[in-house]
Amino acid sequence: MGLSSDVNMLGRTLGQVLREQEGEDFFDLVERTRALVREVRAGGDDAELRALLSGLDAQAAGNLVRAFTWYFQLVNLAEEYERVRVLSQARGVRPQSLEQAFTELKAQGVTAEEAEALLARLDLGLTFTAHPTEMRRRTVRNHLVEITRDIPSLEGEGLDRVAAHVEALWGTPELRRLKPTVQDEVKGGLSYVTSISQALPELQRDLARAFRQVYGRETQAHLPLSFSSWMGGDRDGNPFVTPDATRETLGLHRERAREVLLAAVRQAYTDLSQEEAGEGQTQEDTPGQAAYRLELRELHSALRDGERVDLVPRLEALQTRLHAEGQRRSADLLLTPLLTVARVFGQHLVSLDIREHSAQTGAAVAWLLREAGVEPDYLKLPEHAKQEVLTGELRSRRPLWPAGEALPEELDAAIGPIREVQAATRVSGPRAFGRYVISMAESVSDVLEPLLLAREVGFRILPVPLFETLADLERAPQVVWELLSVPEYRAVLGGDVQEIMLGYSDSNKDAGFLAANWALHEAQRRISDVCRRAGVRWRFFHGRGTSIGRGGGPASRAILGQPAGTIDAGIRITEQGEALADKYSHPVLARRNLEQALYGLLLAAARPAGEPPAEWTAAMTRAARASAAAYRALVDDPDFLPFFEAVTPIHEIARLNIASRPVRRPGAPTLTNLRAIPWVMSWTQNRANLPGWYGLAEGLREIGPHLARQMYAGWPFFRTVLDNAQMSLAKSDFLIFAEYLRLSGEHRLAGQLRDAYDETVRRVQEAVGAELLANEPRLRESIKLRNPYIDPIHRIQVELLHRARSAESGPDGAGLDASERPLLLSLQGIAAGVRNTG
Repeated sequence: MGLSSDVNMLGRTLGQVLREQEGEDFFDLVERTRALVREVRAGGDDAELRALLSGLDAQAAGNLVRAFTWYFQLVNLAEEYERVRVLSQARGVRPQSLEQAFTELKAQGVTAEEAEALLARLDLGLTFTAHPTEMRRRTVRNHLVEITRDIPSLEGEGLDRVAAHVEALWGTPELRRLKPTVQDEVKGGLSYVTSISQALPELQRDLARAFRQVYGRETQAHLPLSFSSWMGGDRDGNPFVTPDATRETLGLHRERAREVLLAAVRQAYTDLSQEEAGEGQTQEDTPGQAAYRLELRELHSALRDGERVDLVPRLEALQTRLHAEGQRRSADLLLTPLLTVARVFGQHLVSLDIREHSAQTGAAVAWLLREAGVEPDYLKLPEHAKQEVLTGELRSRRPLWPAGEALPEELDAAIGPIREVQAATRVSGPRAFGRYVISMAESVSDVLEPLLLAREVGFRILPVPLFETLADLERAPQVVWELLSVPEYRAVLGGDVQEIMLGYSDSNKDAGFLAANWALHEAQRRISDVCRRAGVRWRFFHGRGTSIGRGGGPASRAILGQPAGTIDAGIRITEQGEALADKYSHPVLARRNLEQALYGLLLAAARPAGEPPAEWTAAMTRAARASAAAYRALVDDPDFLPFFEAVTPIHEIARLNIASRPVRRPGAPTLTNLRAIPWVMSWTQNRANLPGWYGLAEGLREIGPHLARQMYAGWPFFRTVLDNAQMSLAKSDFLIFAEYLRLSGEHRLAGQLRDAYDETVRRVQEAVGAELLANEPRLRESIKLRNPYIDPIHRIQVELLHRARSAESGPDGAGLDASERPLLLSLQGIAAGVRNTG
């Protein structure tokens, strides 16, 4: 069977369930709607379709949305399994594999020793974050996982089980009645640990096999891979991430790590049944000699009892003994799974980061300094005076708050999370805590302030400044240089790696797609030069979303598009929303996605520092300036915010119970304090996808088609930018966007967006020398096949938005009550159909 037959079988199963549960009339409604939508997309009149949808009551509209949504969920599963099937059947050297990476490195003159040194200095850090792009409840995801397991046998009992789960799904509420708690988000993220833990040993063997195949010898190198999480530690704008929530999160990490490790130890214990021989003796000569199993039994008991264990050294010693006894196959195949999981996950599972807004850490430090009689009004000091106060205190070892005395509420919220990660490191090891990320870091004092808070509990933290806006990115190199020039800070950093986080979301919302990408490129290049001159190792932490407007796209492509010479100690990347399910819901998919990311990392890190031709960088600087001007002219237009609120479901998204964090930062509703995720999600719902392309036409116009073609052919960064723009443009659909424009009436900005889209498509195609996605035919075909099924949900959403807003402005002010459920279902359905929504 193949993808087409799987989709057909799943579609027929859904149709059967709809007939049984809702009756033939409803099934006929589904089929009639689908047929009418096809006719309209083919150029037919839409009068009959409009009449049909406007006559639906709320329940029928909701069920119709659900029917098409479940079709997408099942299609997504079929496509996911097709990827598994293709990967499982692949023979030879896979593209973007570790073997291809080593082959390319060797062709570039990289020796085996240099390749091992490269692996030793790199780390690919993947950080799970909770964001409202994954809107499915865990109950729903569990049913979908079960269906995926039965897709290989869509006949007989397998088909019956699929039908049973589809039937159960139809009766399961998709919408959360309550907002998810922080712990719900943590558990949702940890649900992918099982697949990843199964993929890691295979990936480790891939690395060893690839190295042996290319370089002709064995290697002791292990996976340069680590996992972190923000769930339960990301306090920026989330009042529910309290110290208690952080403590509970760390407990969940510890418990899940224990489960994973105990299972791996049990499997190794079962497999390593041979007895260890003594020196100069055979196993037969020493029947009473301690077996390899004894060490595993002791580790199992310690883990079971919650003791802290030196897992990796003891397992490596066991591996060495097996090698010495000539048991290489047993060591490599039977012990490697346990050793690999222990190296990556340890007893901490994932490293929990704390993230806090700079304004909050500043306020806490100001309170502490005032109460301690050090500085009465710290926040009003100029930057140089703030640094003098902070460095003076950091030179001292005295606490500012009396030791042992309970912290007041003003301090507990800021210091409490640090205290909790300190306690966790005592139990689970130092990797239980990751880094302290400072949102909206604008100055050196913003980075020094958390050090003062951490000193109050006697715990060392490593701060990570997060540069988010266009202005912050431009200032970032100077801030990093000044920071690394502070002796008190360098004393804390020591020989550790300096992490710098770059925000894709706010810079895009601030300056638009092209200008944000160029600002990120230049910030990385200049910060790398600063760190190199300062003599410190560095690693960039990329806050990427799943949508193109928030830095999304294939991870390997994004890594390869980094400026040459900017990957030193590796790279960190956020993994958000539905990307977790897309990448890690199945061990085969997890293995492949991790392999592709490692491929990109190895090649990008081996690229020597250097700059593209001056003509190209000058052209990009001009293009970014022109692009940002066009983008700002749009969003600063006095009519833009009302237009945005009219043609997108932004207010309705705010009412979805899809995340524990509000959609806006505190303050009156403005575009500035709207978080980037709902901003992007709003534009994907109406298919305009504005954050992923607007302003690009003006930039390409500035460059010119001839030079743009040269840059696309020879510059990985520019190729990545245009390839990502192609994906965003291809997923845009102005036939559908025209429906949303009906919500705003005639508006001059509508024509402006349409003209801008048309010109952007034309200029991108000129630069790449082909139609959109010509080099990604499978994605192009997937988009084409999905449109007839997602169109009905869009049209129902527009109808429901019109009803809800009419009721809201009516005499009773009923608002969303009557249409709320089907309307919120439509948001979920479109997210399932479009994917990459945040």
